[in-house]
Amino acid sequence: MTAVLDATGLAKRFGDLTAVRDVSFSIAPGETYGLLGPNGAGKTTCISIVAGLLERDAGTVIVNGREMTTRSLPPKADVGLVPQDIAIYPDLTGRENLRFFGRLYGMKAAELNKRTDEVLDVIGLRERADDRADEFSGGMKRRLNIGIGLLHQPKLLILDEPTVGVDPQSRNAILESVEELSGAGIAVLYTTHYMEEAERLCDRVAIIDQGEIKAEGTRRELVELVGQVDRIRVEVTGQVEQSLAAIRGMAGVKGASSGDRSVEILASDASQVLAPALSVLTGSGVAVSSVVVEEPDLEAVFLHLTGKALRD
Repeated sequence: MTAVLDATGLAKRFGDLTAVRDVSFSIAPGETYGLLGPNGAGKTTCISIVAGLLERDAGTVIVNGREMTTRSLPPKADVGLVPQDIAIYPDLTGRENLRFFGRLYGMKAAELNKRTDEVLDVIGLRERADDRADEFSGGMKRRLNIGIGLLHQPKLLILDEPTVGVDPQSRNAILESVEELSGAGIAVLYTTHYMEEAERLCDRVAIIDQGEIKAEGTRRELVELVGQVDRIRVEVTGQVEQSLAAIRGMAGVKGASSGDRSVEILASDASQVLAPALSVLTGSGVAVSSVVVEEPDLEAVFLHLTGKALRD
């Protein structure tokens, strides 16, 4: 499948500071790609280059088959940008904000009216559409900001930390809206320093720190890259020695041991190992009372690759 975005060898310096160094990634239609890193890692600089807002020192950006620069208008029409700082007019209603930006996009009246109603449904603001934006909560303003980026049906939607400073309910509404976008075939570039957002939303994640991509892939690929394993803890009653020998010989099992009324299994992928391991235990007469699966998360991967926690 042809990529909506191809970024290759991006570099940017500000005086003596190298903000981005040899960054490359691509995003396919319907894929959500995450840039995960702490504040100051280079995420916003990367997306500013991709969106054609910032001149790069090196590298190329291709959006929907056309090269993106700060001077190229056609590829910018394929991009919806939702900046970290809210960009709406507080003295206009939600509907008026959408129509204003739609006219800037050059949308015709009939198309704009139709898309305004569709977007209001997507961002969950239909009932508040005719209230002034300065009466909105912070989360509602964020959702309106996303709606503006979606209005012209972009091929690529760029979301720069869209949940910063919002309440948990609004944050969940924003994440649900983003989850629906991939189903509509939109390529999404999502920057965040919240590990749980990257794990929930992103098909692939690039871990970025000090302007460099340290690793990229699916969560499972990243976990395997740094040698992390899943832990399965099974509370049991009965003799488990015979079962342990069989479990240790199973594909994907890295180790198995017994403790006080428990069995711990280390596996490369718990979802592939759990069912057959439980079958072995119960088949040998062992009673299972509870199962807990602990999967390594992206926080552990980030710590391994950078030597520091994500929020440091």
